[in-house]
Amino acid sequence: MRRSERRTREEIAYIAYHFHWPHADLVDLTHGERRSWAAEIVRINTSATGQGAAAWNG
Repeated sequence: MRRSERRTREEIAYIAYHFHWPHADLVDLTHGERRSWAAEIVRINTSATGQGAAAWNG
């Protein structure tokens, strides 16, 4: 599997796990949109827990 394919799968899995969005919707997002949503998940989790979290590095 190419690195770009692996990265796409990681982004999709991460967002799907947290937001429960359908696979088809996530596949339609651009790489930049998926990265933005992943960063937003990190921000939400950090805010909710009051602890720092590592930035999405997918």
